[in-house]
Amino acid sequence: MSQTLGRIVKGVGGSYEVSCNNTVYTCAAKGIFRKKGITPLIGDRVEFEVLSEDELTGNVVNILERTNSMVRPRVANIDRAVVVFSVKRPAINVDLLDRFLILAEFEGIDAMIVLNKCDISDKAETELLRRTYEDIGYTVVLMSAVTLEGLDEFRRLLRGKVSVLAGPSGVGKSSIVNCVSPKLMETGELSRKIDRGKHTTRHAELLRVDDDTFIVDSPGFTSLAVDGIGRDDIAGCFREFAPFAQRCRFNDCKHLREPGCAVKEQVGHAISADRYERYERLVD
Repeated sequence: MSQTLGRIVKGVGGSYEVSCNNTVYTCAAKGIFRKKGITPLIGDRVEFEVLSEDELTGNVVNILERTNSMVRPRVANIDRAVVVFSVKRPAINVDLLDRFLILAEFEGIDAMIVLNKCDISDKAETELLRRTYEDIGYTVVLMSAVTLEGLDEFRRLLRGKVSVLAGPSGVGKSSIVNCVSPKLMETGELSRKIDRGKHTTRHAELLRVDDDTFIVDSPGFTSLAVDGIGRDDIAGCFREFAPFAQRCRFNDCKHLREPGCAVKEQVGHAISADRYERYERLVD
């Protein structure tokens, strides 16, 4: 049987869809992965053997080395993490936003923030959020899946990359994907009673926008653990600390209660006091 290279675009219940040359094969994973405790991930580049060209079936026989991977959603080889939040309905949870950015920084994945539903959001609050995160160095796109505000900029930033969209339920991730390419997926209606999306996206899936552009749409989440990141690593995931950390009196400064901390001196100035407070809570 011939072996070829492909990319896992979907996985449900031990069955994996592998894309190769615009053809998708339904594949099982060899038992050796289970014995080694390895789980194939969406986005994995794999070697697979074709069992039937007529039925488009095969077996995944090898997973190539990953450039990166994320825990939630469980995806690999991502070029960009697109963190989608709405400012209103549901109200933004900045603690959760920061946790996702920390995970992206820790994994070395470029992160971009999308603030959706700008057509119904308070403009002053939205602008404050935009300035806060742009000053840190993040790209922030203000969008509305209803009025299509920001859509052209969003499409331009996606081009040529594998991007994962993630964020809480009800913020409009699936609606944004539909705006980018209406035929990619169907969206459910928003539950007005609880202001949360119905379970539209049940499994992470790699969606092909064009030949070199993919989107991972994933189930929404409302909590995000950073347990896999060491206490001493969290400061390095706050990118606004970097310009000042080297000026601290102590090389191992945690930027908490140490004397001569150049980072703490910038809180309320170059460093957002709210972001620093969330840093303290996370470390604790």
